[in-house]
Amino acid sequence: MNVLVIGNGGREHAVIQALKKSPKVEKIYAMKGNAGIAQIAECVDVNYCDPKAVADWVDAHPDVAFTVVTPDDPLALGVVDELESRGHKAFGPNKAAAQIEASKAFSKNLMKKYGIPTAAYEIFDDYEAAKAYVETCDIPVVLKADGLALGKGVLICMTREEALDGIKEMMLDKKFGSAGNKVVVEEFLEGPEVSVLSFTDGKTVVPMITSCDHKRAKDNDEGLNTGGMGTFSPAPFYGEKTAKEVMEKIMLPTVKAMQAEGRPFKGVLYFGLMKTKKGMKVIEYNSRFGDPETQVVLPMLKTDLMEIFEAVVDERLDEVKIEWSDGACVCVVLASGGYPEAYEKGKEITIGDLEKDIVVVHAGTAIKDGKLVTAGGRVMGVCAKGDTIEDARKKAYAAAEKISFEGMYYRKDIGIKYRDVERE
Repeated sequence: MNVLVIGNGGREHAVIQALKKSPKVEKIYAMKGNAGIAQIAECVDVNYCDPKAVADWVDAHPDVAFTVVTPDDPLALGVVDELESRGHKAFGPNKAAAQIEASKAFSKNLMKKYGIPTAAYEIFDDYEAAKAYVETCDIPVVLKADGLALGKGVLICMTREEALDGIKEMMLDKKFGSAGNKVVVEEFLEGPEVSVLSFTDGKTVVPMITSCDHKRAKDNDEGLNTGGMGTFSPAPFYGEKTAKEVMEKIMLPTVKAMQAEGRPFKGVLYFGLMKTKKGMKVIEYNSRFGDPETQVVLPMLKTDLMEIFEAVVDERLDEVKIEWSDGACVCVVLASGGYPEAYEKGKEITIGDLEKDIVVVHAGTAIKDGKLVTAGGRVMGVCAKGDTIEDARKKAYAAAEKISFEGMYYRKDIGIKYRDVERE
């Protein structure tokens, strides 16, 4: 069959690379794609945040039998709803279910209502009320813009001054646009973090292998929050006991809660978790594949990804046995100088001879005057597999040294943290 994949980042490139392995998939279209995706799929220039425009294009291309919607914005805007209303098969949650990521307030209230463990919180849509609360609450504190903010709408404030400045930036200065009209002020939790992406058809939940993201721009988790500077898989501390706890106390209750709310979730449900002294707690939900978690998880998938997508849409996920490779995978993100703040585009990228098993995932790239150039803050992800995380990280960093563009920077410590955390 022919498949359309919506999105233009590293996550989409990783998804398309996995779909290319499927004997079920013939041709892949990408909306809008990037320079790397263009090498293995036909790119389509349509505004994927316009549900009608997306569905009109699919209507006009009857050869497309299946659409995969991966970014958060089109999901929250109802692209899946529009496609399904016209009789097209689409992978991803509908607009009602995508609220679990699109509104932090919704997800926090859902967890409170159904007893799903998470940090204590308060929600504000009035600046003065939020300011008054922050002036007296426990510090450190976490501020979260309610809406979608490209993975950057979270501020960890270690001092009261930082918290007050953060409230002002979000609610008055509109640093994250309308996403900050409402703000969640959350208890600061401590402990190792893990991302667990899961396939679900609204009834069955099948977790993927675990991964650990690095959000901060600089080594040692310093600097500003970004969309993700690198990942490694699996999480060293996440064993059978923890997996059982998460399934029983978080995953199944979440899927059942969404059913009970009349918002059955079908697609990839991402659980951002923290191992605290009081057990595993939810830091955030995402309604889609994570980025750059997807880049280290999908290379380890042995099962046909297209087969899984179809089973999710048809609500028969329990019939599919999903298998994973042994070993580990590491992704190092190469970023533009200045990211996550202002950065320049159009810098020529040079890539030396890489080992055959290195996978370069394009995120912010384009072709200009016949040359590969930068077109985003996160430009590429260099991914490598190995028997251990240390093996994989050595390969990834050796490859990263063979790629260059003006202003390029990357973290040097991806895959090091949590080595000493006890596995349970």
